[in-house]
Order: sequence, then C-alpha cells, then structure tokens
Amino acid sequence: MGDERDGVALTNLDQPLFDGADATKGDLVDYLDAVRDRMLPGLAGRPLSVVRVRPGQEPFTQKNLPKYTPEWVPSVTLWAETSKRQIRYAVCEDRRTLLWFANQRAVEYHVTLGLAGAFDRPSYLVLDLDPPEGAGFDVVVAAADLVRRALADDGLTGLVKTSGSKGVHVFVPVDGSDDDVAAATRALAARAERLDPALATTAFIKDDRGGRVFLDSTRAYGATVAAAYSPRIRPGTTVSFPVDWADLPSVKPSDFTVRTAAALLGDDDPWHSRMPAPQKLPDDLVAEGHTIPVARVQAMHEGKRRARAQRAQQ
Repeated sequence: MGDERDGVALTNLDQPLFDGADATKGDLVDYLDAVRDRMLPGLAGRPLSVVRVRPGQEPFTQKNLPKYTPEWVPSVTLWAETSKRQIRYAVCEDRRTLLWFANQRAVEYHVTLGLAGAFDRPSYLVLDLDPPEGAGFDVVVAAADLVRRALADDGLTGLVKTSGSKGVHVFVPVDGSDDDVAAATRALAARAERLDPALATTAFIKDDRGGRVFLDSTRAYGATVAAAYSPRIRPGTTVSFPVDWADLPSVKPSDFTVRTAAALLGDDDPWHSRMPAPQKLPDDLVAEGHTIPVARVQAMHEGKRRARAQRAQQ
C-alpha cells in the first residue's frame, strides 16, 4: 500500500507503527498531515530531533540528518558540546518535510526552546510534571494547579498540554536571557513545591521523591521538549495535546491519540491561538532562582557523595 503527497512517496502505509500502537504508519501520516498547519508553527525555526521506530527494532532518537536526506529538507548545522562534533539538524517548516519525516517513521518531534541562532533567548519557560510510578493522572493535575497558582502569584500565565506520556508540560512564553529563564524555571518549581510539599517535589534523584510528582525544571538551555501535537511512542500512539486549565481534571492522556486528536481539534488551534504574549520575568523570581543549584549538577554531586559514604561503610 502506497501513496504520494506533495511530491513525497509514501510507502508501507498499512504496516503497524509499533507494538501496542493501535495504529498503522498510514494513521501516523494522515494525522500529521491533518494537523500540519497547527503543528508546524511550533517546529519552525527550531532544530528538530525525532524519535523513529522501524519494524522489529527499538525506537531511536535521530538528531543528525542521514546522508540520504533530500536536499530540499531545511537544515541548520550546530556544534554539539556533549559529542564534540557538528550536527546537521532538520528545521521542519513545511508540509513536504513533515510528510518526509512521517514516511521515515518519525513518530515523535522534539524541538529546542530557543530558535536556531538564538538559544540565548528561549521562547518559553517550561516545567515538565511527571507522576510517581503507579500514580494516576489526578495527582499530575493537582500538581499542575500548584504551578498555575505559583505563576499567578507572580503575575504570570501560561498554557498546559499533556506530554503524550503520563504527565503534563506547562509552557510560559517569556522574554529573557537563557540564564535568567533557567533560574526562573528553578524558582517556579520550588515555589510550586512549597505550596504542597506532600504532593510535589523538585528532587532530581528518583529515590528521593517519596511518591510525589516530580516538577522537572531542567528544560533549559539546549534542552528539547515534545512539540505540541507531537505523537509519542506510547500505547495507543498518544499525542501531546493542549488542554484548558479548567478542563484538565476531566481528561486523561489516552484521550488524545493519532486516531482521535484531529477530530477533537476540528478547525481550532488551542495551542498557538491561546498562547499569551511573551512576558517579562519578575525580578524576584529570577533572583530566587539564581540561589537554587542546577538540579542535574546538584544530583551528580550528591550521587558522588553517597557513593563515597557507601564505600566508607564497606
């Protein structure tokens, strides 16, 4: 079974997408094509990482474009400090490129918070809320309300979407430098945690979370996040879907899949049409954030300290 759209040859559309997907490759193509006008604005201008899944193989992340990539796929080459090499990222800005990725079985679409060439000015402050193992979505909803309250206390507002997995992403459009946005993200997480420390935690080390929702403040600098409307490699091929704050308690992540999401949207684009204008970061939030250690660094040092203590007891 095959097809052609916008000059892109589409193949094997009747193949199952992955184990437990409850969807075919054709379902993926149809969904991405249906939501392209709403999804592409969130991808445009941003280096793209995708997660692909081939038949019989484990999913894998693709950052560097393969050599067989058509010359018409837009790209940007950036230095990757972790791998010490140049990486040629795609920049997905048109239907043809999105369809090409769909045909490559690219299920997930992750973008940077800053535009290419402007990583020092991230467009958003992002908190990623993850529930503890075995918990229901209701605890994530309750934790998201803590974040909303913490934002409101400082005169800020943002939007929320399901992550497409088990949690939610809170996006706050901001105007600020990368250092200040990262600091404000840490402070926002800390303030939300203080509102109900029995429910939410900023503890980066999993064993320290004590069954609480993790307020992940590490989406900063060159970090990526699943784009709005991106499918995920999860049971049912769920989708990262925008939800009004008031509606969050009445939904669950499995409501939004490549089979259902386009129809639920209709002609609406609740993500971009309702996104507030960029907001200036409050001075008090930034100042508090600069006093909070970076979670990953703090966790690394704590891990080393614990390892030394354990060795000393042996």
